[in-house]
Amino acid sequence: MNTIKNSTERILLSHGSGGEMMHKLISDVILKYSDSSESNSLDDAAELLMNGRHIAFSTDTFVVKPVFFPGGDIGTLAVSGTVNDLLMKGARPAYLSLGFVLEEGFPVEDLKRILESIGQTCRRAGVSIVTGDTKVVGRGEADSIFINTAGVGDIIPGVQISGSNAHSGDSVIVSGTIGRHGVAVMGERNGLKLKGDIVSDAAPLNEVVIPLLEKFKEKIHILRDPTRGGVATTLNEIARSSGCGIAIEELAIPVDNAVQAVCEILGFEPLYLPCEGRFLSVVDGAFTDEIISFLREETGCRQASVIGKIIASTPGTVQLHTLSGGKRIIDMPSGELLPRIC
Repeated sequence: MNTIKNSTERILLSHGSGGEMMHKLISDVILKYSDSSESNSLDDAAELLMNGRHIAFSTDTFVVKPVFFPGGDIGTLAVSGTVNDLLMKGARPAYLSLGFVLEEGFPVEDLKRILESIGQTCRRAGVSIVTGDTKVVGRGEADSIFINTAGVGDIIPGVQISGSNAHSGDSVIVSGTIGRHGVAVMGERNGLKLKGDIVSDAAPLNEVVIPLLEKFKEKIHILRDPTRGGVATTLNEIARSSGCGIAIEELAIPVDNAVQAVCEILGFEPLYLPCEGRFLSVVDGAFTDEIISFLREETGCRQASVIGKIIASTPGTVQLHTLSGGKRIIDMPSGELLPRIC
C-alpha cells in the first residue's frame, strides 16, 4: 500500500481521490500534527461546545474540473458541499465563509455566473455568506478558479450523530440514486455525449435532513454524504470507525439506468462514484420502515432505499451480496479514480 514514508516521496493525484491513499495521507501524516480529538474523529464536521451551545463547524475546498457541468457548477458545489457536511453532523446550517483563488485571465463573466449560482444555492439552503477572501495568482499557477467555504450551524437538540455510532441490527439507508455527479462531471470533462441527460445531483439537503432529524432525533445514528470515493468508501469509513461489519445488497442499491449503462461501458462501479446531493444514514433497525416511508412520502426522496444492515461479524469490513447470490468484500479504492471531481 502506498503511503507517505520519507522526504523523497511526493503527493499524487490519487492522494486526493477519496480512497485508501487519501486516508493514509490523513492518518499517517496530517493527523500527526493535530492535537484535537475533533479532527481525529474524521466526521464531516466538528462538534464544538461554545457557551453551552453545541455548534457544528466544517470547511471544504473545491477544485472541480470543469467548473461548469450538467446540473451545476463549482459555485453550486461549494455551497452544497459545506451545507451538507454541517447537516451530516445534525446541525442547522447558518453561516458560510467564501474564499476564492482566481487565476489571472479567468473570465469575469464566468465569475459572475458562479456567483449567481452561489447566491441561488445559499437561498435554497437558508444560509448567509458573512465573510470571505479573494486571491489572484499568475497564469499557470492555478487552474481557473478554486473555492474554499467554511460553515457553522447549531446542532439540533437531542441529535447525536457520529461515524462511530453504528450498532449491530441497524439499517443502512441511501436517500436516492447514486453516481450521477461522478458521471456528469466525467462526461463533461472528457467531451462524452452521454445518453439519458445525466446531470449532477449537487444540491443542499436541508429540506430533507432537518425534518428527518426533527422527527426521529436519536433514532438516526449516522449521517454521511458519499462524495469522494462514493458509497463504498463512506461505508468503509463507517465500518472502521464503528468497529462493525456492514452487509449490503446489490439488488437494493438504486442506480439510474443511464448511469448504470455508462458504468458498464467504461468499466466503473457505481458504488465508487461520488454523489453531491445524497446521504447515507445508519438508523435504528426497529424504525427502518417508518423512516423509509417518511423519506419517500414527506421529503420527496422517492427512491430512498434500505441497502443493507450493520452486522456483528466481519468487523471493519463491507461485504456485498451480489445479484448472483455470492458475496465479495468492498474495499476502499486503492488508486486514482476520478480526480478533481469536487
